[in-house]
Amino acid sequence: MKTSIKKRLVGNFMLVIIMTVLILEVFLANAVKQYYYKGFEEILSNQVILSADFYHRYFSSNPLEEIIMDDIDVFWRQTKAQVQILDRDGKILMDSIGALSSSDVINTTDVIRALEGVKGTWIGNVDYDTSPVMAVAYPLIVDGEIIGILRFVSTLKNVNNIIKNITQVFIIVGLIVVIISGIISLFLANTIVHPLKEVTGVAEEMAAGNLKIRSKKRADDEIGKLSDTLNYMAEELIRREELKNDFISSISHELRTPLTSIKGWAITLKSGDARDKELLLDGLDIIEKESDRLSNMVEELLDFSRFVSGRISLEKSQIDLMESIEQVGKQFQFTAKDKNIEFIIQYKPNLPHIYADENRIKQVLINLLDNAFKFTPEGGRVELNARREGEDIIIEVIDNGYGIDEEDLPYIKEKFYKGKNSKSNSGLGLAICDEIVKLHQGSLEIESKLNQGTRVTVAIPIEGEKDQ
Repeated sequence: MKTSIKKRLVGNFMLVIIMTVLILEVFLANAVKQYYYKGFEEILSNQVILSADFYHRYFSSNPLEEIIMDDIDVFWRQTKAQVQILDRDGKILMDSIGALSSSDVINTTDVIRALEGVKGTWIGNVDYDTSPVMAVAYPLIVDGEIIGILRFVSTLKNVNNIIKNITQVFIIVGLIVVIISGIISLFLANTIVHPLKEVTGVAEEMAAGNLKIRSKKRADDEIGKLSDTLNYMAEELIRREELKNDFISSISHELRTPLTSIKGWAITLKSGDARDKELLLDGLDIIEKESDRLSNMVEELLDFSRFVSGRISLEKSQIDLMESIEQVGKQFQFTAKDKNIEFIIQYKPNLPHIYADENRIKQVLINLLDNAFKFTPEGGRVELNARREGEDIIIEVIDNGYGIDEEDLPYIKEKFYKGKNSKSNSGLGLAICDEIVKLHQGSLEIESKLNQGTRVTVAIPIEGEKDQ
């Protein structure tokens, strides 16, 4: 059976409170008992010492047996307790209430202590009383020799009744404390459970598709942080949903354009004069270029799908990065000439070979350069630089083109994201580049200022992992 957080919280609170109250009750009851027993012991001790001292002063010259016969009241004149006189063997010489006969021997701890010359105290049960009794024994000493023991015995019935009454008051107070604490625990539990219920309700609404709902933050605590996280998640889901919709819209448009062109030229060629060679060549040339565009877009989508699903594998080997840079650079020389863009390639001589997938590294370079040329107007400049820094090879693609808006910069590497000035087909180019670089244990960083240009820095370890 499912247990609610409220029940668990209240249960835990009450467990702590009840255990604390019980411990305090036991401690206080024991403290009261010790206090009253100690006070009662002091009273008996004072009385027995006073009687023993009185005997020592006025009757010590007479034998103990004679005092018992003639002046016995001297011993119980100072007390209402039961008075017993014992000889040195613990044998009863006299009992003020006649509860014990002269043949009885007492060897309790108080008597043993008195025979050692000091006061002794004992608490226990006796046959002639239903309640526990306290006994205080004191030695009778004459000329440095113990001649007997004076023992006062008193019932603890009244003392125990007082302790019992006080304990009952403690118990009643403890119950009141538990009840009040239970009510407070319910209130405290509600202060935690109600915000959680609200957050849970908001989460359920979000799960049902209502991403516009927001969780109200009530306090700057863990629940408040959860509310912030839920709100942030909703905003991110909305943004990603918008990105997805924009991507679907964009890719649909991008696919429609070449398909329309291919279909249009197919109809034109079908209905036109087949002997018009120039028209035929133009049409076939356009169909070929538009087919390549379609193929590139589909390949880009498939590529990213493989990267995301982890189904991509790198074919690593020792490659000469300078050779790869030269090959890619030659591909863009014509683009640079057509757009009247200054294209500069710079790299340090004798760059070390790197352990990488050559085709994937070329794919990164081509993607980055393609973006640089797209976003650089005529008369601009694009640079491709490479150098060694420590254990990494640093590749930089720099342009002085349109740049990237500050709002777009944090998201520019995300899948399907297309900035305000993006001319890419699917918004996957930089995301694919970032995945390729990460698979090489490297990093890809982008710095840009609007209308000033962009710098893309790729760092790839010289000695990459060789187990992929």
